[in-house]
Amino acid sequence: MTEPQFTLFTDYKSPYAFLAKDPAFALADELGIALIIRPFTLDIPNAFGNLDVRTEAQWRKVRYLYQDARRFANKRGLRILGPQKIFDSTIAAIGLLYAQREGCFRAYHDDVFRRFFRRVLDIEQPNLIMAALAQAGANTDGFADYLAGEGRDALNESNADGLGLGLFGVPSFVVDGELFWGHDRLDFVRERLIELAPTRL
Repeated sequence: MTEPQFTLFTDYKSPYAFLAKDPAFALADELGIALIIRPFTLDIPNAFGNLDVRTEAQWRKVRYLYQDARRFANKRGLRILGPQKIFDSTIAAIGLLYAQREGCFRAYHDDVFRRFFRRVLDIEQPNLIMAALAQAGANTDGFADYLAGEGRDALNESNADGLGLGLFGVPSFVVDGELFWGHDRLDFVRERLIELAPTRL
């Protein structure tokens, strides 16, 4: 039986993507199925409005979403501090792709999420992302060129693929083309993976 394709689209500026990270890896380990991580950069102004023009309804939604994210985080001993501006996560996302190429993805991924939501990492600064890559074990000699060219093309391709699959937010899980949105949909994801590969348990 062919192994089902299990993909997680993620974005470093999403607290819910942060919450989905470890449970997704745990599920993949439990079932013995490879987890593919791909970046998908959210358009926050389009979804929730720019900071200076948000309606009161949009502010209520944003405040509630972060409150709810902290509830989930507190249960797991995680710390989530809301970003103080709308970040562009493009550089960090290209860093994700570079870390995968360098074979140090998990160390980079864990570190960037953790420090961003503690407000100690500016994911818009290339030098800081390069430092995170180096800390994770990457050879960063080629990162500047990758960031300016191949990496942007790869990120654009990942975003386009996500849109083609129907993505509108993260975290989004895709199991053999079927979309599941939200960190709290992992039970559905697990059920679907077992349906497709019942011999895994």
